[in-house]
Parts: sequence; C-alpha cells; structure tokens
Amino acid sequence: MTHHPAALYNATHQARSVAPTSYESLLGDSIERAFAAGIHDLPGLVQYLNTAGPSGPNGQAWTPESYQQEMARLAAS
Repeated sequence: MTHHPAALYNATHQARSVAPTSYESLLGDSIERAFAAGIHDLPGLVQYLNTAGPSGPNGQAWTPESYQQEMARLAAS
C-alpha cells in the first residue's frame, strides 16, 4: 500500500523548527537504550538514567517527579 506524503501525520517532535540540543540528544539516546534493554517502567527508567546519564536538571539525580517535570518542560519548548 502506498501513502500520500500529505496524509502522513508528524508528531510535534518530528516537525521541530530547531535541532535538538546536545542535552536533548543525550537524554533521548539514553531513554532509547533503556527501552531497548527492556526497561519500561518509570522507576526503572529513572534508575537507568541515574546510572547511565545524563544527569537530571541542574546536575541533580533523577527522580520520578523530576523526570515527569523535565519531559513536560521539553514537550512545551
């Protein structure tokens, strides 16, 4: 089946007007590695980020709350 390009849906992050920052790229890569390792729950993801990096906002350790706040902040930008 072929699709017409105009009919495709682009999620917000796919249609960004600027390239991701180094921090956003590192964070995204680390989240992808966690998912690839079979980690799909928030506590496990936070633990993975605290081990593998990058550090949370302001260099702090990640918590479930800080992860959710950072994802909301990044989604709004």
